[in-house]
Amino acid sequence: MKLFRSTAILVLASFGFSACAEQTAAGGPEMTVYRSPTCGCCGKWLEHARQSGFKINDVISDDMDAIKARYGVPEKLASCHTAIVDGYVVEGHVPAGDIQKMLQAKPQVAGLAAPGMPMGSPGMEMGGRHDTYQVVSFDKAGKAEVFAEHGDNR
Repeated sequence: MKLFRSTAILVLASFGFSACAEQTAAGGPEMTVYRSPTCGCCGKWLEHARQSGFKINDVISDDMDAIKARYGVPEKLASCHTAIVDGYVVEGHVPAGDIQKMLQAKPQVAGLAAPGMPMGSPGMEMGGRHDTYQVVSFDKAGKAEVFAEHGDNR
């Protein structure tokens, strides 16, 4: 009886894990987003990511500096929210298309950042204003390179 129960538990657990894996695949890549409870633009960026197929785990934090330090976000690249997806860090209002390109290419970087809070970036829409801005990739040493450019002239 004990063997039957153990086997039944293993079989049921494997169905549960399979269902979770299928649900994640169907819902797109999982992304954990850390954000301040008072930032409205972060919520708009979360919606942009959801609409682009990411499955979001929304984590509210009162200590974003500690989150950024934990994940190695260089201070000069900091923005308002920090996300983790497939082992990469995504800092700030990075367009979902750039994140998807990174996930497909799998570059040897720590992540992507849209430093500051560029107007016209996802979640920072302000009427017709669209500032030109760069999304940069960065490594664990903090070295940054341009990954993509966005704005009126792009």
